[in-house]
Parts: sequence; C-alpha cells; structure tokens
Amino acid sequence: MYGKRILLGITGGIAAYKIAYLIRILKKKEAEVKCIMTPASCDFISPLVVSTLSENEVSIEFWDKSSGKWNNHVDYAKWANVFLIAPATMNTIGKMANGLCDNLLLATYFSMKNKTIVAPAMDLDMYKHPSLLRNFELLKRDGVGIIPAESGELASGLFGEGRLSEPETIASYLEAFFKSDTQCEGKILITAGPTYEHMDPVRYLGNHSSGKMGFSIAKAALSKGYSVDLITGPTKQELIHPNLRRFDVVSANDMLHKVQELWDKSNYGIFSAAVADYRPAESSEIKIKKNDGEMNFSLVKNPDILSWASNNRSNQQKVIGFALETNNEEENALSKLERKNLDMIVLNSTQDEGATFGGDLNKVTIFDKNRNKTELPLQSKLNIGIELINIISTFDA
Repeated sequence: MYGKRILLGITGGIAAYKIAYLIRILKKKEAEVKCIMTPASCDFISPLVVSTLSENEVSIEFWDKSSGKWNNHVDYAKWANVFLIAPATMNTIGKMANGLCDNLLLATYFSMKNKTIVAPAMDLDMYKHPSLLRNFELLKRDGVGIIPAESGELASGLFGEGRLSEPETIASYLEAFFKSDTQCEGKILITAGPTYEHMDPVRYLGNHSSGKMGFSIAKAALSKGYSVDLITGPTKQELIHPNLRRFDVVSANDMLHKVQELWDKSNYGIFSAAVADYRPAESSEIKIKKNDGEMNFSLVKNPDILSWASNNRSNQQKVIGFALETNNEEENALSKLERKNLDMIVLNSTQDEGATFGGDLNKVTIFDKNRNKTELPLQSKLNIGIELINIISTFDA
C-alpha cells in the first residue's frame, strides 16, 4: 500500500483503542495516513497517540481555537485515495445515511469524490436494529463500502456481532480495495542516484545523491499500476516489487548503455539521476600515490543521457527531466526544458530549506512543455513522487 493516501476517521466508541494498531499496520505497509477525530472519540483515544503514530497532525474541529488555523474538509477530501471511518458508531452512520453534517468528519465525508469505507462497531442489539440495517442499505446505495463487524466479546459484557473488525482484517480489506481500483498501464523507465567516475581503484568523482527521489518515484509508479525499469547508480536504497526490474550501474557511460538498451520498450522516461557531467580523461589501474606537489586532472565531458533519450524517441514516448539549480533557478530550468525538447521538467533548488541530498523531504516546481507551473511544497519525497506520477498519468487522458 505504499504511497496510498488513507484518510482515517475516528468516531466515539470504545473500539477506538484498536485504531492505534491499525495505524501502525498501515504505516508499516508504507501508506500515508492522516486522521480526523470527532470530539467524542478523544475520550477513547488520545489525539497525541494518533498524531504520533500517523506522523501527521490530527484535526478535530473545523478550526483550532488556539492557533486560528482552519481545517479545510475539502482539502482532506481531495487528498485522500480512500476515507476509512473506523470505528463507525451508529450515530455517525445514521448521520451519513441521512445527510446530517455537524462535525469536521461528516463534512469531509460529504465532500469525498473517492471511496468511503466504514467499519462499524457497537453493541449487538444496536448492530441488529432495523434502523441501522436501513441506514446500511442507504450507504451501500451511495457507494459506501462496509467492513462487517465481527462476533466476539463486547464492552457490555455480552457476546455477539458488533465487535470492530480486527486491524489486520481492515488492512487486508484496504489492500484488496486498492488492488481492484483502476490501475494505469504502461512502462516507465526511471534513472536514479549518482554516477561514480573512477580516477583509480579507490577514488572517484561523484556527488551526494542518495537515490531517494528516484526510488520514491518508482514506488509511486508501481503503486499506480505501471511496470518500472529502474536504472540506478550506487545507492543504499532497496525496493522489491513484482513489476519492477532494477539495473545497477556505476558510471554515466554504464547508465547510458542501459538506457539505450531499454528505452524503446518504455512509454515514459523519468530521468532523475544526478549524472556526473565530467569524468577523468584517464583512469589509473593502480592507486595514484600522493606526492609533494599539486596534482592536476584533465576532465572530459560525459554523454548527455537526457538529450539522447529525447532525440531517440517515438511520438508517443514522453520525457521528463530534472534540474538542480543554485541560482536563476526557473530561468535555467526553462532553458533546459526547451533546449532538450522535454515534455516536463522538475526543478530542485539548493536554496529550499529542508530539501536536501540524502534527506526524506523535497520541494519542487514542475513545468510542462507549455511552461505551465505547478509548485509542490516541502513534503516527503514519496508524496512528491505520487504527485509527479499523477500528473504523468494524465498525459494521454
């Protein structure tokens, strides 16, 4: 489920204690989790626990009285791939089914375009009550998914149906939902990481790229249903997926040869690798010894992999480049976009605080071939990858 955006709505039932376990399961599966709590739910599970486990702020009211911040229910609804309400009390289910909106959670539900799923939890007599069964039917007609409650010991001391499904069961339901969701087709070639240009057996010219951005893009593409050929320079990043083929290379020439081998089988090329512009004119087969004087090296230009791909493509293939700039960022990025005849370019700036080589966060500006501009604020590299893949998937829509 990595990269999937799960909005979790928590309502006021004793079963809310299980949600801590559910959040941990979803995070281990690399889903992005944000949470909305009803005021009543705070009596059963601490917002601090929910925020800590989800690694995101928790929203409870429409606005935070201490800071004045407005919690925009529309933004939550637009962000989520799925809205899971668990536990869903009889009160909340009744309001959802009958169009009553008196809290942030319900306002978000009524703004949802994507799927909403409820996991009910209540006592057995309530779970069998005719009014609840009618409301279930209304929700089903509205397209809401229902994860049935289980039989077991209830908070009242009774035994029967009404117990919230176990966190593992809910997570499995979500996985099945995402697998059945509409998936994209096609193959994406992605380059990632640095290249190393050897000077001798122990030294090289390189850069600080960790490969995290390229691997995050690959994760996002795989979660969207694409097949991925990932060509990566030296990196510690790991990624395993049945629709992934990984090719490890070292130098710019190595990367070019692998791109040339795979490019004609790809629909899209995302060239995020930090390829060294130059390499030593000569590489020693033995370690170069230090001497008392200066040491000078002659450098020669490396091949331009991005230009090669752009100049050797069919009309259907799309090429996306990256630009890392230290000054005149937009001007230089737009020049590269036009000079290399790209469909899109992703601009990174070294001036963006928090967005660094090797870090988990990034902040980028995306330009398409018509110079339309999309700014993505500082956020996880996986989220950046998801936004990028979502844009790319609309190319042929």
